[in-house]
Amino acid sequence: MTPEDFPRHFAAAFAAHDLDRMAELFQRDATFGSLTGLWAETPEAIRAAFEGEMAGIFSNARLVTGKGTLRDLTPEATLLRQRYTISGAQDEAGNELPRFAAILVAVLELGSFGWQVQCLTFTALA
Repeated sequence: MTPEDFPRHFAAAFAAHDLDRMAELFQRDATFGSLTGLWAETPEAIRAAFEGEMAGIFSNARLVTGKGTLRDLTPEATLLRQRYTISGAQDEAGNELPRFAAILVAVLELGSFGWQVQCLTFTALA
C-alpha cells in the first residue's frame, strides 16, 4: 500500500468492520485519536477503540472519501490530510444521525511492513 492508497484502504476496512485490517494499518508504537474522542497508544487499545465504535455508533456507518492531500516530510514519512463524509452513524437509541464531514490527519511511515500509521487523529468537522 502506498500513501495514496491509504484513504481507500482505511474506508474499505472501516465499512467492512474488519478489525484485523484496521489494526494492520498501524505501527506497533502508533497513537490513535478516534472520532468519539478515544485516545489509544497500544495495538490492543487501538483495536479496542475501533471495536467499540464499530459495535456502537458506527455499526452501520460508511465513509465516502473526499479531498485529500499528501506532503512528504522525509523519503520515509508522509503527512496525510483526508476528508471523509460519514453516513449511517447511529445514536444510542439506534436512530440514524445526519451525515457529517470528518478529517483524518495521519503521519504515515515506511518501515519493514510497508507504509503504516505512526499517528492518526480522526475528527468530526463542524
